[in-house]
Amino acid sequence: MRLRLIPTAFLTALALVLSVVGCAAPDQPAATAEAQAGLRFEIELTEEAAEGIAALGLETPVTGRAFIVLSRNDNREPRLQTGVNGVPYWGRDVSGLAGGGSVILAAGDAAVRGFPLESIGDLPAGDYFVQAFLSVYTTFNRADGHTVQMHLNSGAGQDLWEAPGNAHSAVKKLSLNPQRAETITLTLDTVISPIEPLEEGEVLQQGNPRDTDRVKFVKIKSEKLSAFWGRPMYIGANVLLPEGYDENAEVSYPVLYMQGHFPGRRAPFGFVEGQQGRGRSAGFADYWTSGEAPGLIAVTFRDANPYYDTSYSVNSANVGPYGDAITEELMPYLEANFRMIPEAWARLLAGGSTGGWEALAMQIFYPDLFGGAWGWCPDPVDFNYYQIVNIYEDDNAYYTENEWHRIERPNARRPDGNIRSTVRQENHMEYAAGPNSRSGGQWAIWEAVFGPVGDDGYPRPIWNPVTGVIDHETADYWKANYDLHEHLRTNWETAGPRLAGKLHIAVGDMDTYYLDDAVYLLQDFLDSVDNPRAEASFEYGRRKPHCWIGYSPTRPGEDITNIEFIEVTAAYLRENAPEGADMRWTATADGR
Repeated sequence: MRLRLIPTAFLTALALVLSVVGCAAPDQPAATAEAQAGLRFEIELTEEAAEGIAALGLETPVTGRAFIVLSRNDNREPRLQTGVNGVPYWGRDVSGLAGGGSVILAAGDAAVRGFPLESIGDLPAGDYFVQAFLSVYTTFNRADGHTVQMHLNSGAGQDLWEAPGNAHSAVKKLSLNPQRAETITLTLDTVISPIEPLEEGEVLQQGNPRDTDRVKFVKIKSEKLSAFWGRPMYIGANVLLPEGYDENAEVSYPVLYMQGHFPGRRAPFGFVEGQQGRGRSAGFADYWTSGEAPGLIAVTFRDANPYYDTSYSVNSANVGPYGDAITEELMPYLEANFRMIPEAWARLLAGGSTGGWEALAMQIFYPDLFGGAWGWCPDPVDFNYYQIVNIYEDDNAYYTENEWHRIERPNARRPDGNIRSTVRQENHMEYAAGPNSRSGGQWAIWEAVFGPVGDDGYPRPIWNPVTGVIDHETADYWKANYDLHEHLRTNWETAGPRLAGKLHIAVGDMDTYYLDDAVYLLQDFLDSVDNPRAEASFEYGRRKPHCWIGYSPTRPGEDITNIEFIEVTAAYLRENAPEGADMRWTATADGR
């Protein structure tokens, strides 16, 4: 990386540079006179880095988003210190950035958006560790006629700061003063490599983890997703096989689908042979391989997509037909290639947080495909409490207010009630990382999954990302399509008989993200219905944060462990198996 001041002679070539600096999206405003006068960062992409990006199958010249990230310490690279309580960064969209080209991020430029400091000019003068970063987008010509530029998942879920194919500079310690007219040049010369080097015919999507004796990694091309996105799209699964699977070739097994974020190379329940884990996973590896564990197959999905590290397992106008891709392509592939019992009673769902919503949503939207779902600390199941925002009745997501006061809404809390961040802060962080729901963050995927497509092809925002003003027309769309409580309420006559006894929910009553409030509303409804009775179970953990999954069935007051949950699901399967069901899987463990 080179650090230099731009000489006066450089200004004569400014128009040429701006032909690449104009790599900002066409609708971005041009740099102002103020931007020309203050602190500026010129980010150069080396020829070698551009070649490295192309070698991984990504588009060059690059359309994407360029960043400057700063930290006062060098404990880790600045890019790895970002977050809602993390270090400052600023970004701007770029297009047509080729090797040897550059882009400028300047104080006062309206095209540049930062967090937690909106403008580079807001930075206090001082010494900083500085790093440039580039998130690389891919062009999608979607089946709905829209063309969008998004970050194609490249094997790291959707963590833009660590995604293979993205590029960064070395870290440099600099003395910065935003009031001083100065241009600092940083060089993007390092391309993040995939964890497993690509072998012949492999692609970055969903990663390429290698099989072990008990964990098998599947990846298939999805015809449904490829048709929607206008280019080859892949989906995968991590499959944990039970003890005795190879030795008992005549036996088929029930399946527990563990929902959640992109698992990467992790097996369900964090299983690593010889490593016993911690917390609720303590002792799990020994248990699973002991011969005493119930004979189950456990599966997690690798379904990262252009918006997030998981698809939410439903069909969506913006994200695509992931519900159908999972249930009509991936699951049949798994059942054809592993000895899974292909019947509803033998397919169970579980997951926490995002996975909690996914488990419940798949059970609710595909009631005849699965035999039961455990949704722990689920994402909002009723949008009257979208975290702590009522999108139907509130006018602003970021504030409550009265005649004399305006109060920021909390986004995250500690179990003692202290606030960790606000809704505005996290939304502004995501907006700086990527406008048009391209941050790879939580609020972005909710907009993408739950919302309609906007006129520009990107998700129509549920609220203005800067001001927080709610769009109630968009909220009505969310209600009609993805509010789980509303869906059950309006469809209980037909859904109830197919869901009775299948829904099991646990959440802490001090959930970090206020997810307990929506669960209370759902319980009020399910407790009140009859014809049939819901027979749903609800459990609330006293002063428990996100993501609490329930109390132990045998140790009063203690939290349930993964070992105990496996025993609970095995008992549930035995109780609900139809007469004549194949139960040989029970004999492969301890003969129960």
